[in-house]
Amino acid sequence: MSTERGKGTVAIVGGAGAVGSSTAFALMESSLVGEIVLVDVAKERVEGEAMDLNHGSYFTSPVRVRTGDYEDCWDADVVIVTAGASQKPDETRLDLMERNADIFADMIPQITEGLNDDAVMLIVTNPVDVLSYVTWKVSDLPAERVIGSGTVLDTSRFRHSLSREFDLDPANVHAYVVGEHGDSEVLVWSSANLGGIPFESYATSHGVDDVDALKAGVETEVREAAYEIIDRKERTNYGVARSVAATTERILGGDNSILTVSTLVSGEHDIDGVYMSLPCTVNETGVRDVHEFDLSADETAALRESADVIRESIERLDLE
Repeated sequence: MSTERGKGTVAIVGGAGAVGSSTAFALMESSLVGEIVLVDVAKERVEGEAMDLNHGSYFTSPVRVRTGDYEDCWDADVVIVTAGASQKPDETRLDLMERNADIFADMIPQITEGLNDDAVMLIVTNPVDVLSYVTWKVSDLPAERVIGSGTVLDTSRFRHSLSREFDLDPANVHAYVVGEHGDSEVLVWSSANLGGIPFESYATSHGVDDVDALKAGVETEVREAAYEIIDRKERTNYGVARSVAATTERILGGDNSILTVSTLVSGEHDIDGVYMSLPCTVNETGVRDVHEFDLSADETAALRESADVIRESIERLDLE
């Protein structure tokens, strides 16, 4: 059985894990995906995941789910990597770095050895900015075709928090999180708006007496969201799966959508040589454009500090 004409093939490396299988489940609803290949070292479990997913295919857009090995990634349009050690309670994303960097140094060359010239690698494993950089370095792929899931989920959390605070449809909330997908991420308040109205104006006109306190509470909620979830259920999977599926659809659809994916930054905001999240135009080539937009002085300083956090982590790996 071949992939339906006009639909893409997506390979998920780490497909037996909670994030990988949840991403496959989310992608089954997409009219742009015709085949999903699940790759995992846990052979029996990944076979079970494929069987379970296929049994629900009657209720979705036509899609085939099968298992495979690294070479089955070579013909994929998008290769999503969720494999690696998972984050433990009280462990930061950067604490995972050395364990997962070793895994990637062995795994990524096997995936990219025969990868087709148009495929896009989408890295999800944490710390995602560091591992996206590792993937770019060990794969010899162009930087625009190696992207990280970045702060797409953090941006969604930011918008969700504001929409809940003001009882609005999240589609009417426009705000970004940039920088590291982690503790040093930067919530961009200076350009945040609700229905086109600047955040502070909207907040004060809707009865918020202490705007700074509201901002501090939202920042804490967004930054600590993953830790709160992990404390309660040991992992995060549904939110990240939805954000990764949405990013994959933008790639397959060639939509030229702006998403805060992690990409190689080359001079924007006077930052160079690290992977981090900025608003990027995403399409079938991966990242088409990286957008440098206006930030306040405090936000600019925080973004550069976030870049330094990532840079120091990359330097500790001694990849050269």
